[in-house]
Amino acid sequence: MSDQKKHLMTYEGVKKLEDELEFLKTVKRKEITEKIKVALGYGDLSENSEYDEAKNEQAFTEGRIIQLESMLKNAVVVDESEISTDTVTVGSIVKVMDFEFDEEVEYTIVGSAEADPMNFKISNESPVGAALMTKKVGDTIEVNVPGGISKFEILGIRR
Repeated sequence: MSDQKKHLMTYEGVKKLEDELEFLKTVKRKEITEKIKVALGYGDLSENSEYDEAKNEQAFTEGRIIQLESMLKNAVVVDESEISTDTVTVGSIVKVMDFEFDEEVEYTIVGSAEADPMNFKISNESPVGAALMTKKVGDTIEVNVPGGISKFEILGIRR
């Protein structure tokens, strides 16, 4: 199964996934087992919505555990000491001028598994992240985004 996608991640991203996996395997599984036990006590399973809900939650949780284990197994951790400040790479913190909104914004470029756009952590596979990759300070890029074309100038790159 060498067809598995490798997930580029920062150490912080790997730690976050490991913490979630540990929580699901220890705490969440026990909570669901208790819910199932309680629901079984209500009798007839054919009309037992509590039982159905607990079983659905169990299926979702087990699916997420499998997903997290796969992501961690295929994680490629970016060594932060090797992150260049000359060009944009995964792990870089990039300060850009967003011409559409006429403001400076700082994005952290991360792997797709740890993207969190609301906290300015954008994936290297997203339109803006992909356009920033390998660029240098002073470069200007134009990116096709769902709302049209956005234009950015790279003002700084740091770790």
